[in-house]
Amino acid sequence: MKKILFVLFSLNFLLPARAQNAIEKILQEVETNNTTLQALQKEIEAKKLGNKTGIWLPDPEVTYGHLWGTPREIGNQNDFGITQSFDFPTVYMHQSKLAGMENQNLDLQYQSERINTLLRAKQIIIELAYNNALSEDYARRVEIARIIVDSYQKKFDLGEADAIERNKVHMNLVTCMNKKEKIDIARDALRNELKSLNGGKEIEYHATEIPLTPLPSDFNEWYAAAEAKSPALQYLSKQIDINRQQVKLSRAQGLPKLSAGYASERILGEKLQGVVIGVSIPLWENKNNVKQARAGVLSSEAALEDNKILFFNRLQSLFKQSVSLQETAQQYRTALTSYSNEPLLRKALDAGEISLLDYLLEVAYYYDAFNNMLETERDYALAVAELTAVEL
Repeated sequence: MKKILFVLFSLNFLLPARAQNAIEKILQEVETNNTTLQALQKEIEAKKLGNKTGIWLPDPEVTYGHLWGTPREIGNQNDFGITQSFDFPTVYMHQSKLAGMENQNLDLQYQSERINTLLRAKQIIIELAYNNALSEDYARRVEIARIIVDSYQKKFDLGEADAIERNKVHMNLVTCMNKKEKIDIARDALRNELKSLNGGKEIEYHATEIPLTPLPSDFNEWYAAAEAKSPALQYLSKQIDINRQQVKLSRAQGLPKLSAGYASERILGEKLQGVVIGVSIPLWENKNNVKQARAGVLSSEAALEDNKILFFNRLQSLFKQSVSLQETAQQYRTALTSYSNEPLLRKALDAGEISLLDYLLEVAYYYDAFNNMLETERDYALAVAELTAVEL
């Protein structure tokens, strides 16, 4: 007896751990093969190069002029010049820093899409486990229904059962078969979606145990860590820093632009040469740029606060929902384990102690409870998967 209890106690830990390991392996495979993530990665690499483009000095300008004199006695004139223009030096410092910050946010954008992809894959796995369990149970129901059909067909042939009873058991069999077929169609659709997420490569998942992840013991403490891990919130937070950096850049761009170079002029055998220096007067080109950048800071701060509220409320709602679903699922499982009458009903039916109608009505209570249990466990697993998505 002690050995049996030890085995059952061990299974409570081993089965969820094995299921979790299988799911993690599938998610790793999806992350590697998902074509959307691959395309996004290449797009981000291109954008990173774009952010590093245009932050250097403009190309130098070289000019040459050959002017014919009239009358000829004044000779021809040859002009040559080379000029390098540049913004105020702090502009390049701010541009380089801004490009680095924007590239960091591109990585967060990828992380957000990665989490969304892996969350969808995990949701499909949970739905598959749910449908696998239903399909397995309906296969058992179909087998039992067939046995009952054969039994009542024999009774009907011997005149021990009437046509109404025979028709009832046949209808019960057809109903079970149709429901199983509908479940299998749903399973195929889920497998195809998982295959699509995996870059067109098949993934086999036949587990019938819905993966049930434990809930955090303290929501507020857990939420603080979840908020810090959220790439979506990190993206918005860094967007504020980017807009603040844009304010600094806009101010620097409002300073005078400079140019320096060399120029020479030849005419009538004489040569003039020297240094050329220029300064732009900032009047109109950058008007309102600083105001626009400041408005961007205010907009991004408001967006962050709004999304923090939405994020907190969503996770708090999921947590409360998960707690309720967990309790309901445990109640169903305890009741089905401790108080199931299905075997007793079958014996009573075979012994003629209850009518066929009573059997079908009573066994329907058990089937409904079993279906509700699986549905509740599925909903719990889906809620926890979304709740803990930032940890993927």
